[in-house]
Amino acid sequence: MTVLIVFATIEGQTEKIARFISGVAKNAGFNTKLINTDEMPGHVSIDDVVKVVLLAPVHERRHPESFEAFVVSNRDTLRKRKSLVLSIGLKAAFASGREEARDYLNEMLMRTGFEPSATALVAGAVKPENYGYFEREILKHVVLLGRKIDPQDGVREFTDWDELTSIAIDFLGGTGRANRL
Repeated sequence: MTVLIVFATIEGQTEKIARFISGVAKNAGFNTKLINTDEMPGHVSIDDVVKVVLLAPVHERRHPESFEAFVVSNRDTLRKRKSLVLSIGLKAAFASGREEARDYLNEMLMRTGFEPSATALVAGAVKPENYGYFEREILKHVVLLGRKIDPQDGVREFTDWDELTSIAIDFLGGTGRANRL
């Protein structure tokens, strides 16, 4: 049984999360196939796939175009399998931002016309070495407004790996608890 893990990444945190989920799936007895939508070959066979995990980061209120294009172009095939969509973003790290993070996920699902079996919000990371001056200022004065987190302090992960493990195991085991977020 194979779990397909499809991801897009901008700064690398989502790829790290995808590889982590692959490890959880392997430990649960599944084979895994990872696909980065920015490096995707022309056609991907998913005949042997029983479950699909789709994950992408949110930047400027949107998930990457390559990710949304993959979901749209494979929507009918994806609907035939149990699926989990993980939306990765900083807003998900804070109680005051979770509603907005949920809106980003819902907007992406409306744009793509895809209805997954389960969804979850996952906190991302701050990786200032990838940001220019304007990105750092937006991060500091908009995204992290009022929080004592300075992008100049370096990389800061907000991903809750224990929670992510629970979400993945729940999905792989069929409990469906992922929608609780």
